[in-house]
Amino acid sequence: MADTLDIKYINPFLKATVTVFEMLGITGATIGKPSIKDLDFPADTFLIQVGVTGAMKGQVFFELKDNKAMSVASTMMMGMPVTSLDPMACSALQELGNMILGNTSTLFSTQGIIFDITPPLSMHGDKLKIQTEVPAISIPVMVGGEEHIRLYIAVCENKDNK
Repeated sequence: MADTLDIKYINPFLKATVTVFEMLGITGATIGKPSIKDLDFPADTFLIQVGVTGAMKGQVFFELKDNKAMSVASTMMMGMPVTSLDPMACSALQELGNMILGNTSTLFSTQGIIFDITPPLSMHGDKLKIQTEVPAISIPVMVGGEEHIRLYIAVCENKDNK
């Protein structure tokens, strides 16, 4: 198994997440305590997966509980009511992953770090379990004192790209 990402590279992911939330009108986001966690998800879980290539490689996952996913999808669709995670809602949530990782890519580029992303993939279900090459750093993002979204950063430096 590969090493986890050096902690100095985590802040761009977090800054991009908070920035995109603010762009969407979701204000007051705070970052919770990071930990290493398995990618083993309970019922009512919606995941967005975005691959990372370039100077780093791996996967980033965004976990939302179904009710939060529908709320965020509604926000992404200018307040249109979302009562199920249908293809339109999934597309909006995938775009959230694009926006956050696109902003992350921009932040890394200002440091001279090549950081590319793959198209997002969404997953929804009960008892999802995912294996990655790299241990996942799990970081909750809180809004109004409760968890809004959780990032799982399973990324390491790409030694083949140096």
